[in-house]
Amino acid sequence: MLTIAYLANEFPCAVEPYVGEEIDELRRRGIQVLTGSVRKPQAAYDAPEVVLQTLSRVVLRQAAWLCLRRWNRIAPLIGRALFHGPENPWQRLKALAHTFLGACYAVLLENRGVEHIHVHHGYFGSWIGMAAARLMDVGFSMTLHGSDLLLHGTYLDVKLERCSFCLTVSEYNRRYILENYPKLDQRKIAVTRLGVDVPQPGGSGALKSKAHADPFTLLAVGRLHAVKNHAFLLRACAVLHALDVSFECFIAGEGPERGRLESLIRKCGLEGRVTLLGHIPREQMDSLYDRADVVALTSRSEGLPLVLMEAMAQGKIVLAPAITGIPELVIAGKTGFLYKPESMEDFIDRLLFIYSLLRAQSNAWQRRLYPHIRSAARLLEWVRYGAQMQVRHNFNREKNLESFGDVVLRRVAARSESIPHENFVLQQI
Repeated sequence: MLTIAYLANEFPCAVEPYVGEEIDELRRRGIQVLTGSVRKPQAAYDAPEVVLQTLSRVVLRQAAWLCLRRWNRIAPLIGRALFHGPENPWQRLKALAHTFLGACYAVLLENRGVEHIHVHHGYFGSWIGMAAARLMDVGFSMTLHGSDLLLHGTYLDVKLERCSFCLTVSEYNRRYILENYPKLDQRKIAVTRLGVDVPQPGGSGALKSKAHADPFTLLAVGRLHAVKNHAFLLRACAVLHALDVSFECFIAGEGPERGRLESLIRKCGLEGRVTLLGHIPREQMDSLYDRADVVALTSRSEGLPLVLMEAMAQGKIVLAPAITGIPELVIAGKTGFLYKPESMEDFIDRLLFIYSLLRAQSNAWQRRLYPHIRSAARLLEWVRYGAQMQVRHNFNREKNLESFGDVVLRRVAARSESIPHENFVLQQI
């Protein structure tokens, strides 16, 4: 039986359900998966088999001994981390520490028959997994999403060079990798999209819209983190307020930006208009989507946001910046609406355009008297339908998980067949 060690920075994590879904898919195919988390997880369910934040002295001693015995395998990594490249001294010290954590991870995987290590995200966990794979002489791969590639690609050149293969969630990401790392073998990079559950035709996710467009309801879902740029949305709400638009805005999510956002709400006089809901369990999200007229995303950087897929699967109108891989999901005027990144004017123009169409939909007498209004209002129905079809065909969780499983199984099996198997225990003698 093929055994894969699957490592994440934190597992399980409520905002990263796709990690557990990928693990389940691999296990469904008969693969033994050993789950690992660098940090001690906050969630009390589905505890990982390996947690690197809680290590015994015995493991630390064994890891130090392993580094000495297999020094030749990690010496190139340490040399690159300490003496080459553009990284600052703090990043170099962290890479050194993560190399040692990789040795600890290798010790914890000893005698488990692990043939491959896969790491989700290209952050520090990927260096740990890479170092462990070097010490164990097994394959290493990783999945790159958004910020781990586009904003925080520390030592990514090493990780891409050393990995057996790399999965990423969009064609944009794949092009970015190949353009920025031109020496890389492009066959290493494969696109495996994320996905969401697709409602059955006529089921709870059937096309539906609010009976009226007043108040105009905006919904944003995401961590309260600077990269999500919720402050941009609040400033847009202030503009709507100044234009005397009747609206309400709900922001679902929790994070370090909450205090700043609460202060901005007070400063802009948006109390009673904007509500920070905090973390909302996934099972309660459908009711929020039902209430929303527009699901808005204002992030500065993204991979391919699940929130947009979930909203589109429910037939909701989405508005998002035309950045990274988002245009592969949101096709302007067909499956949703896009605005120029960081352009408040364009964002407001799109919101007011959607608002006008919703009002036209709600006024039956206007639709009868003005055929052009009837035609414009019908556009929203086509966009809702197009959004559902886009998710059903291209961002379907079940289909995309099958594709992920196919890619991993094929590539891990190919490497295992091309490299003679060596017993990890015998390597230590």
